[in-house]
Amino acid sequence: MTSRRNAMGGLGFGAASLLLSASCGGEKKRVIGVVPKGRAHLFWQSVQAGAIMASRETGVEISWNGPASETDFNGQLQIVDAMINRRVDAICLAPIDKKAMVSVVERAAAQKIPVIIFDSAVDTDKFVSQIATDNYAAGAMAAERMGEILGGKGEVVIVAVQPGAASTMARESGFEETIAKKFAGIKILDKRYGMADYAKSLQITENMLTAHPSATGLFASNESSAAGAAQALRNRAVGKIKMVGFDSSAPLIEDLRKGTIDSLVVQQPFKMGYESVMAALNHLAGKPVVKINNLSPMLVSNANVDSAEIQALVNPDLKKYLP
Repeated sequence: MTSRRNAMGGLGFGAASLLLSASCGGEKKRVIGVVPKGRAHLFWQSVQAGAIMASRETGVEISWNGPASETDFNGQLQIVDAMINRRVDAICLAPIDKKAMVSVVERAAAQKIPVIIFDSAVDTDKFVSQIATDNYAAGAMAAERMGEILGGKGEVVIVAVQPGAASTMARESGFEETIAKKFAGIKILDKRYGMADYAKSLQITENMLTAHPSATGLFASNESSAAGAAQALRNRAVGKIKMVGFDSSAPLIEDLRKGTIDSLVVQQPFKMGYESVMAALNHLAGKPVVKINNLSPMLVSNANVDSAEIQALVNPDLKKYLP
């Protein structure tokens, strides 16, 4: 266990004491509901694996459930409502929409069910802790990279995700505002939403590149938008358009190696899942919990993709944790 904790930057804090508090004296097993935005992408699978690692260390039961689509906030509302009605001990939630999910977060808080927000913010302060990437800084990181690879001059399009999704909106704002402040020679020509869907992201990328043949750069702000954009770029001359994407998957890393994608800004989803569950358990045990826990993004390029640190993020050993 020591090596795994070291690899994840010190994971495992307080696990033994939490296990004892949850299981000694014949107490019933605690249940933590974990609700992602979706289930399909590697990012959410990595979050689930991190949550399962926490459950194995502490003996807590994880109730994992999320909508099939990352745009289905009504489905997510129903899942969280069901968990509140079940009286789970705590809920870890990645809100699909920062406004639409306020009602269930506040309902859970009113019923003394602590809520940990992860990945994306919500427009209420009725949560115990928020564990997420500093998404504005991540967007700024992508802009700095774009400025570097375009030599400070060029025209860029943005494959955005969806209105109302706080995490990706912050990335897009960080990108746009950093370009405006630091790179006067780069113009953002267009920005369209792929609605967290691969096929839609592919379609809008093709439409933008057809409408703007002078484009030299492309920023895509999550896994599905990056995957769709990369597919569109494969049909064009490699390297003509410099792409900076977000998140990772095996196909995206392959596109990076081949030069279709210049670089990817990646998060720490395994750590996000682990620390969300641990924050819930620490709160239940009466221990102090940090209100806002920002996790640092990292830039992946061909220069560092094979390093041990980056491989742990982009190629996690999910078989250890997922069925």
